[in-house]
Amino acid sequence: MAELSFPRRPGVGTSGRHMQVRTNFFAVLSLPGQNIHHYDVHIQPDANPRTNRRLYALWEDLNRNGILKNTKPVFDGRKNIFSPRTLPLKDDAAAFTLELPDEEEDVTRPKQYRRGPRKFRVTIRKVGEINMHRLHLFLEGKVHEAPTDAVMALDILLRHRPSMLYNTVGRCFYTPEGAALIANGAELWQGFHQAIRPSQNKMLLNLDVSATAFFEPGPVVDIVAKIVGKRTADEIRQPLTERDRQKVEKALKNVKVITTHRGNSKRKWKIAKITTYSASRTLFPLKEEGNREESVANYFWQRYGRKLHYEHFPCLVVGDPTKHVYLPMEVCVITPGQRVLRKLNEKQTADMIRFTCQPPHVRSNKISNGFNLLLTQDNEYLQDFNVSIGREMATVNARVLTTPTLSYHPTSREAQISPREGAWNLRDKKVAQGATLFSWSVVVFGHERDIPLVSVQKFLRELITTCRDTGVDIRNLTPPIRHANPQGNVETILKASYMDAGNAISHKPQLIFCVLPNTGVPLYAEIKRVADTVIGIASQCVQAKHVFAAKKQYCANVCLKVNVKLGGMNAFLGSQQLPFVSERPTIIFGADITHPAPGDTTKPSIAALVGSMDAQCSRYAAAIRIQRGRQEIIKDLAGMVMELLRTFYQYCGSKPARILFYRDGVSEGQFFEVVREEVASIRRACATIEAEYQPAVTYVIVQKRHHARFFPLRREDADKSGNVLPGTVVESGITHPSEFDFYLASHPGLQGTSKPTHYHVLHDENHFTADGLQELTYRLCYLYCRATRAVSVCPPAYYAHLVAARARFHFTGEHWAETESERSRNTPYHSGTPGLDTPAFDILTANYGQVRPELQRVMYFM
Repeated sequence: MAELSFPRRPGVGTSGRHMQVRTNFFAVLSLPGQNIHHYDVHIQPDANPRTNRRLYALWEDLNRNGILKNTKPVFDGRKNIFSPRTLPLKDDAAAFTLELPDEEEDVTRPKQYRRGPRKFRVTIRKVGEINMHRLHLFLEGKVHEAPTDAVMALDILLRHRPSMLYNTVGRCFYTPEGAALIANGAELWQGFHQAIRPSQNKMLLNLDVSATAFFEPGPVVDIVAKIVGKRTADEIRQPLTERDRQKVEKALKNVKVITTHRGNSKRKWKIAKITTYSASRTLFPLKEEGNREESVANYFWQRYGRKLHYEHFPCLVVGDPTKHVYLPMEVCVITPGQRVLRKLNEKQTADMIRFTCQPPHVRSNKISNGFNLLLTQDNEYLQDFNVSIGREMATVNARVLTTPTLSYHPTSREAQISPREGAWNLRDKKVAQGATLFSWSVVVFGHERDIPLVSVQKFLRELITTCRDTGVDIRNLTPPIRHANPQGNVETILKASYMDAGNAISHKPQLIFCVLPNTGVPLYAEIKRVADTVIGIASQCVQAKHVFAAKKQYCANVCLKVNVKLGGMNAFLGSQQLPFVSERPTIIFGADITHPAPGDTTKPSIAALVGSMDAQCSRYAAAIRIQRGRQEIIKDLAGMVMELLRTFYQYCGSKPARILFYRDGVSEGQFFEVVREEVASIRRACATIEAEYQPAVTYVIVQKRHHARFFPLRREDADKSGNVLPGTVVESGITHPSEFDFYLASHPGLQGTSKPTHYHVLHDENHFTADGLQELTYRLCYLYCRATRAVSVCPPAYYAHLVAARARFHFTGEHWAETESERSRNTPYHSGTPGLDTPAFDILTANYGQVRPELQRVMYFM
């Protein structure tokens, strides 16, 4: 099959105000002129990249005056060495035996008890040469296919030295300097993300600040106290509750500790689990005494003369759990430099946001400091490859697109508005099409003494007044209210509330309004599962703290959500502002896949597709499918597209002549495979509806997971947060050498440094101009229906993300953790991870609740 090539850039855009911005890219000023020599490395026994790099440093040191004389090759930590010139190896291969001292060896132990250095056999074999001329042709746009081997070699060259010096996680390097403590025994390390990117006529180094959580080093008892929310271990005077014990076990599993109870003889262990009982009640058999059972606390007193201060704490089970090695927590210390691999809880996430939230000028300075840290001038490796990097951030051309004019109901005092700096409010405005709410009811999850009826009624009066002022017609001003137990049977409670609404007024119930005691996920998830998949009614949840405050602005935001859930429309753009959509019947799709957490093979992936249902691109319908975990291609995309094309036909009375498809959640390495399969699925869906039906399709990848940032050069080009203005578009200088892509910062800055969204066109039968697609995408960002501000990702992709996140709640029997959020996208997807086996997948499919038909055509997911 011929290699798929992506659309070329159709020239650059001209609309909007021209300007320049600084970006966190540094120009590669010189590249290797000669071929780069590629060697395969095989290390036995297998070791992790950290150990491999120690071995490489040792090998380099031993051969400095031999085969490496005057040559500085680089290593990726796994299997590849790249050299600027050929190494003098017989038959291009050689084997070396290396002895690596154990980093963790206790030098105070008698020699006969030490393990001694580990022996490794390292085999190096030449596999080829990398032609750098092909890279130059690609950068000049003369060849379409990226020379991935050349880009990879340069990437490893630039990463080699930092990888040898700093803690390496993926593409990031971290240092404990300036670490900040966060909640529950963790600390944040600062670091830098580094990647090399091809652009027009040059390579660029992308450098950004990063942060990740590590375990706070120190006595285990102190960390346990922080995990359970205490300041010190002395505050824990009773054995841990089972809930706290499980929390500690989950947090500390696989963490490495060093023992302190044997003087200078320290031993390193990995925590397997936590004992159920305290050290004074945890028993184990003493083999030397005929398997007599003894408690851990007594054993430590008798063997080491150590009276345990925290004998009411559980013990650590270390090493192989079947060998029953128990250690009291107070004799163990957590070693530094261990990354927290599990998902951070809500408090830790809030601390992390506070720590990492830096205004643009601060972030820019930190990036410049990072450049000096990672790429010092005396980097012999870069010099040997003839590579030099410019020290100044790249300044690139940009444009600020014109703000669109939003339309509200013609009877509004302010029926049209061109928002300033991407934000506006609902004052003097009525929604474009207000829904009518006849029949509804209220459930207050909590005791009446905690959430009094009078407070709920006061809030409802404010909400009803705000809704009516905003154009949402609420007919029943006194909906029935019932208090319910948050731990009760939610399905029974909501069904009873549904009946309350039906009995109060002779109309089919339209909405159940729920007041929640907190932000916990389990109750919210069950409410949505029951309302979406069992009863088939719109639901709106609010927190009790907002009920007590009863603020008008909050009520206005709730009103926006309720209106679209009932089928209304909040605002729209006039047809002249969306010519691509208004000229001919057009559907805009947004698609996304959410994957289970890394390592979780028990849950499926969820594919979501939304499609616009009107010429205003204000109403969307959704389709959902579950599929085996970690599959990046949407398997039944044809069925989903067909479903939404039929709904479009029912709404509009015609089939769309054009399709614009925004696809979220695809990494660069999967572009070819995903676009080939999914465009074919769209074609198949159209042909199933009618053999000759062939609408023009444009397929655009939407990427938020990148590290490009923009910094305004002049104050007039910045908003009040110091970020670039909404509508800032960059399509040259840092974009692809020849393909149709651009960065768009469509949203106003709130805090920190705004992240633009990257749009990359992979298939285009609608022959978009640069201005046409950029302006359409930007204008759509003003139509996100539950906010009065432009959003950072075009709404079709945003809605697909919301639908997929909501669908996670539609499984019966899920046990949601209190702090579990709707979705984690912090960790890159690994498509190679095995998914569910067939029986497990079939069980999950049976437990998945389909959204009721009466909700599928409205925006229930808002």
